Amino acid sequence: MATLQDSYTEMTELLLPNDTNNLGRALGGAVLHWMDICAAIAAMRFSGRQCVTASVDHVDFLSPIDLGEVAVLEGYVFNTGRTSLDVRVDVRAEDPREGESRPTTTSFLTFVALDEDGKPTEVPDLECPTDNEAALRERAVDLRREQLADVADRLE
Repeated sequence: MATLQDSYTEMTELLLPNDTNNLGRALGGAVLHWMDICAAIAAMRFSGRQCVTASVDHVDFLSPIDLGEVAVLEGYVFNTGRTSLDVRVDVRAEDPREGESRPTTTSFLTFVALDEDGKPTEVPDLECPTDNEAALRERAVDLRREQLADVADRLE
């Protein structure tokens, strides 16, 4: 057994010119790269195994990250299968001069844990022993369900 807190990962990135577009805002690909790394770390912390990306759900870019701002990424495992781990990653932008922050991006990623031979291997069951962990898990499950329903509606 492992807890949601065991997987919790926070990363920061300073948005520099190499990761911006011609408007001085973060390239979507750079943000996705950071999110994939954050999610992979959360999955590895949780499982104690090497983990690889299996899928990335719909990504919502809510607001831009501007040159010079700090991107703060938070990820955690909110669900598990036999060999898979579902990870929520949220990104917010912080202006270090003003002390303000705003949400910018969110997505759900699925990882598969691998054994020493590179084959899928079982992962621990998820436990949420605190009210806060249970609430984070429930919120992630609900948001993913809503997101998947929205995608299905658009495909009809």
